[in-house]
Amino acid sequence: MSQNDAFSAIDRQDCLRLLAKVPVGRVVYTRHALPAVLPINFSLDTDSSVLLRTSPDSDLVRAIDGVVVAFEADEFDAATRSGWSVVVTGRATVVTDPAEHDRLRETGPTSWMPQRETVFVRIASEMVTGRELRGTPGPL
Repeated sequence: MSQNDAFSAIDRQDCLRLLAKVPVGRVVYTRHALPAVLPINFSLDTDSSVLLRTSPDSDLVRAIDGVVVAFEADEFDAATRSGWSVVVTGRATVVTDPAEHDRLRETGPTSWMPQRETVFVRIASEMVTGRELRGTPGPL
């Protein structure tokens, strides 16, 4: 198997299906003019956008509201050298509509951190790309 045979692109629908299987991903954004990556739990909304639930006074909310970010999630098995990675790129916006906020309180992600107040951040799935790695022979 050549290196090119080991990797393959994943179409948008399969990318979204894979994203729905994992509870944690990483939001990639700019903080103080430098790249930053933050692991965070998430869910997908009915429109295929990525939903984050966090504290309204978090540095993350201030850094990403209204800007384009990337969100990545993956799953890998070291023993079989196989797995996948999906990246969603799009504009992040804080959900401000009260009815939408109430809906997401019921259907959106639950935070793994205790919070008194929460906000939801939606990352539009403007571009969705993915790659799959199929097992390759050889020593680790």
